[in-house]
Amino acid sequence: QVQLVESGGGLVQAGGSLRRSCAASGRTFKNYAMGWFRQAPGKEREFVVTINWNGGSTYYADSVKGRFTISRDNAKNMAYLQMNNLKPEDTAVYYCATARASGSWYRTISEYGYWGQGTQVTVSS
Repeated sequence: QVQLVESGGGLVQAGGSLRRSCAASGRTFKNYAMGWFRQAPGKEREFVVTINWNGGSTYYADSVKGRFTISRDNAKNMAYLQMNNLKPEDTAVYYCATARASGSWYRTISEYGYWGQGTQVTVSS
């Protein structure tokens, strides 16, 4: 059974930084893309960033480009999201996810079959 366990997150002032971690288990982690999504109150879950199986290719939503960085450590079955220069509009529940199929990265929710529990990130102004 695939499991994703998230850590990190919390409350930070605008301009601050946070680092999210996602620990994966249950299948060969290195074969699958990872992604981060977020859901703000009253809004649909949205794509944030994705990374391919070996970390060689990434894709960012325009809203976070230049501020967030995704990475992965296949030896440790871990994915990370470094969030810098946070803004109040980044406030949301953040989820890590792993793709249904092996290969490149993916941007849509339907392409991800396994999700972490989600963790609140709150950015105060």
